[in-house]
Amino acid sequence: MTYRGTKDEEPAVDIVTVTNETIVIQGVTCRVIQDRLYLSGKLEERTADYYTQDLAGNVWYFGEDTEELDAKGNVTSREGTWRAGVNGAMAGVFMEANPVIGHQFVQELYTGHAEDHYQVMTLTAKVKVPYRSFSDVLLTKEWTPLEPAVLDNKYYVRDVGEVREVSVKGPLEELVLVKLEKK
Repeated sequence: MTYRGTKDEEPAVDIVTVTNETIVIQGVTCRVIQDRLYLSGKLEERTADYYTQDLAGNVWYFGEDTEELDAKGNVTSREGTWRAGVNGAMAGVFMEANPVIGHQFVQELYTGHAEDHYQVMTLTAKVKVPYRSFSDVLLTKEWTPLEPAVLDNKYYVRDVGEVREVSVKGPLEELVLVKLEKK
């Protein structure tokens, strides 16, 4: 999936790739998702995220390895890196199999480092992005207590995933799906 928009007041391209790789965390096999964020044409952040789906269809988030990079590609920070079961971190529900308006979940919990939350706002949103227009879209509000002045809305489409993220409080940021390649 390729997203374009603005992040940290710079033109942004975010490339998310579902890999064939897996990793076992707390005895659970998780799929490795690679995320590469480019700001003004330079690779700024590289992340490996770890997800799995339970028998009911809920998607769980078991951790991430994050690397922030300088202009030469050297790692400057790994802040936000966490794994369920390490230093008290816990897996969270990233997406409910059958979302219900008003339901809230913690997506990741590593106190003081990674504390993302979301709430289901509607199941019938409409959204138009460069990739396509959609109806019956899941709209969530997402936040973290680590950044109380920031609130995002995210739009999810069944069998596609996230198609739009936009800040509604805090610095102006927006990413929209421009390309989806299935291999």
